Amino acid sequence: MSTDLIHLDWILLLIAAWLGIGAFGILALRRFRFVAHVLFPLGGLVCLGVFFVALQAIFAAPETAVLPLGLPGLPFHLRLDALAAFFIAVISGASAGVSIFAAGYFRKGEGTPPGLLCLQYHIFLASMVLVVLADDAYAFMVMWETMALSSFFLVTSNHRIAAIRSAGYLYLLVAHVGAIGILLCFGVLQANTGDYTFANMRGQHLSPFWASAAFLLALFGFGAKAGIVPLHIWLPEAHPAAPSPVSALMSGVMLKTAIYGLLRVSFDLLQVQLWWWGVVLLALGLVTALFGVVFSAVQTDMKRLLAYSSIENIGLLCVGMGLGVLFRAYHMDALAALALTACLYHVASHAFFKSLLFLGTGSVLHATGERNLGRLGGLMRYMPWVAWVTLVGVLASSGLPPFGGFISEWLLLQSFLFTPGLPDPFLNMLIPIVAAVVALVAALAGFAMVKFFGVIFLGQPREDKLAQAHDAAWWERAGMLWLVAGCVVLGLFPVHIIEYIGRVTQILIGQNLADTVRTHGWFLLAPMSVARASYAPLVFLVVGAASFYLAVIMVRLLYRGQSRRAPPWDCGYPAGNARMQDTAEGFGQPIRRMFEPFFRMEIKHPSPFDEKPSYRISLDDHFWHWIYLPIARATEAVSKQVGRLQQGRIAVYLLYSFVTLIAMLVLVRL
Repeated sequence: MSTDLIHLDWILLLIAAWLGIGAFGILALRRFRFVAHVLFPLGGLVCLGVFFVALQAIFAAPETAVLPLGLPGLPFHLRLDALAAFFIAVISGASAGVSIFAAGYFRKGEGTPPGLLCLQYHIFLASMVLVVLADDAYAFMVMWETMALSSFFLVTSNHRIAAIRSAGYLYLLVAHVGAIGILLCFGVLQANTGDYTFANMRGQHLSPFWASAAFLLALFGFGAKAGIVPLHIWLPEAHPAAPSPVSALMSGVMLKTAIYGLLRVSFDLLQVQLWWWGVVLLALGLVTALFGVVFSAVQTDMKRLLAYSSIENIGLLCVGMGLGVLFRAYHMDALAALALTACLYHVASHAFFKSLLFLGTGSVLHATGERNLGRLGGLMRYMPWVAWVTLVGVLASSGLPPFGGFISEWLLLQSFLFTPGLPDPFLNMLIPIVAAVVALVAALAGFAMVKFFGVIFLGQPREDKLAQAHDAAWWERAGMLWLVAGCVVLGLFPVHIIEYIGRVTQILIGQNLADTVRTHGWFLLAPMSVARASYAPLVFLVVGAASFYLAVIMVRLLYRGQSRRAPPWDCGYPAGNARMQDTAEGFGQPIRRMFEPFFRMEIKHPSPFDEKPSYRISLDDHFWHWIYLPIARATEAVSKQVGRLQQGRIAVYLLYSFVTLIAMLVLVRL
């Protein structure tokens, strides 16, 4: 390895530190306090080191290395360029907060021994970074499978529960099916040269047919990992089954490796972009976003709600990529840079706010033992610290200023405003409809987050045991504070963030927004021109805070320090209690009625003769019954037929061998 590859050397050393921490976990297999309070915080510090090195590497020249690992003649090729450095910064930045939180989260006796969990966790972190660094198909697939296997073991940490094992197996199955698509994509990209390095793939000029085949295979393979509809089926099962820090890593971080893979193939390894690729990405992204947000709004399990919310955000990322491909295909590079900037900004924003939300649910789960929204409520009075930091994640996820989620969605909508310049009249007619649906998705996301926060933290407790709930411990608070800081920085300093993203778009399409936004100063964001659209996040924050404090001062002056307390209006019913509050099911009922075709519903009405009448409604996924159950039944039927060949008698097996030999001789003769 060359001695002048400073950033790549440091990242590899820090990856080795992660693996060393995992090895120490095996040596201290059941020493819970040592693993939790020493090894996990050390892993968080390594994350911070990787984060700051990656930020510097974004502005450095690409660095390459060849590691003496792998098979003879197939070493691992690594490359650190701006795209890889950006995703490494996102992965390590969000993982730092999750690792610190995990130091206070894990408890004794929860499935996997703590030392083994530590090893799996840090192998997972290392493999995600190495996936992004890989510069050949062999290294990429080895790291991709390592990431899948380590995350599978993390998902099934509490493997004594059958439902968790089933969720883990479903995740692993879909992950391996997707890996086949990625492997076939690399096979097309190398164009029969036998050289599977990415450098060789960049030099191949494929015909439109084979380029399209590679793109569609990549979309299938990476889409299975990202959770694009209809390949999403594993995500709402695996994320709730995993421990909350693992859910945060998978939803906030791991899904981004699939987005990285799509960007790497579509804009780097392929030398051509066709307009219909963008239309396919737009359509799939739109369906995924709408499907995810509708299912999120009707969930009664808080972790499943967040899992479906992640599907929605992946859909928005695909919409941004689709616009980028569409603009690039028509050589509108400045607008392609705007769309990709929105996509990459949302990659960073989603990593921080979704990790924060999953950690908030983890604190609630530990304090109450409940995931069902119908049994929560009023926790703000018992867990005020968790409530306030979770509120930051809720506001960011809802796309409200002054947080990062608003910036990315605002940039995405700005991209749609320029689509009338497309040369295709059909697209000019279609794109405004897509933009309207994206706006609807953003509104429904806000609705789902209001339900999430309101049902959990506001109102009165729905169970007596909630009065025993406790606030987060110091380790957990420190981890969540880091993620809160990320949400705030992404919201208040967009010009600086876009300068980092500009380096990425520059290597992908030869254009960036950094020069444009820098001309207006660091406090004003104008992606194209001030006359078209601009946003000043610090001004918004100052005006909002000043208005709030002015209202407080005026109220105090008006009432001269006096206050009056009175019970709220209760519709004339004096005995108000938690049963009068809107439930999670009632909150989502309007969405369920408006989008009824999205769901496979089964409703159980109570009978007038029931001693304990109950009303029950279950919502299922059509895709599970349309696609996955038929495949499972067909596979089982074929397996039974093949199983008949196994008679357990040596004479029958010799007959099979003899018949096979005769058939081969006949074929050779022909």
